[in-house]
Amino acid sequence: MRGLYAVFVVAGLVACGPTVPDSGAGVGFDDYDTYLSQKQARDAELRAQRSGRQTTAPKPVTPEQQTASDAVAAVRGSSGQQARGESVPAGIQNTSPNAPVPDLNNPSISDEQDFQAVSSRQSIESDAERRKAQSAQYQVIAPKAVPSRPGGSAPTPVEFALQTSHPVGQKVYRRSVFSASKAAKACAGFSSVELAQDAFLKAGGPQKDKLGVDPDGDGYACGWNPAKFRGLVKKG
Repeated sequence: MRGLYAVFVVAGLVACGPTVPDSGAGVGFDDYDTYLSQKQARDAELRAQRSGRQTTAPKPVTPEQQTASDAVAAVRGSSGQQARGESVPAGIQNTSPNAPVPDLNNPSISDEQDFQAVSSRQSIESDAERRKAQSAQYQVIAPKAVPSRPGGSAPTPVEFALQTSHPVGQKVYRRSVFSASKAAKACAGFSSVELAQDAFLKAGGPQKDKLGVDPDGDGYACGWNPAKFRGLVKKG
């Protein structure tokens, strides 16, 4: 009884299962032969359309393109005929054989790189004369002395460095009181020794030390060293 039931179940599953497609049939066609014949007919139709297709009409030439084309044609002397081996971009063709010739003597158009154009109007001798005439027009402007700074006669730190030659620490100027602690406190008020030296010179230095920044009397405030400025001067 169980065996008979199993047979009925298998038969039901087979009846409900999908049919196996025929691998020889074409997709969307009854068979592959029909598909192939219709494909060949379609390919023949496309080839016929390509062979009978007409080329598209050229785009209209703008006035700017026409002007450029006319200028090229005038320089070539061929009234727009394309030189052998040269390619002309599409749309830039001279369609007017009677196009006006541009003025090649226009100073805004230079042909100095064209050997044939230059050699037709210049020679080695004339070029030498032209160079000579240009050299005669050269003007040499002699350098002038730098004007002095207005607003006081105190020298700048650079000027003072070039005016002196003694080393740092050598006493040259007289000082009444020597106090290293007061000098250190006074120098702490400046952000750099360059500013300290500048203020020292404007306050009457190096003869006088009103700021108390040169206690040893060498003329250099807060340990300022003029050697770096002296080294910039070329000795000859």
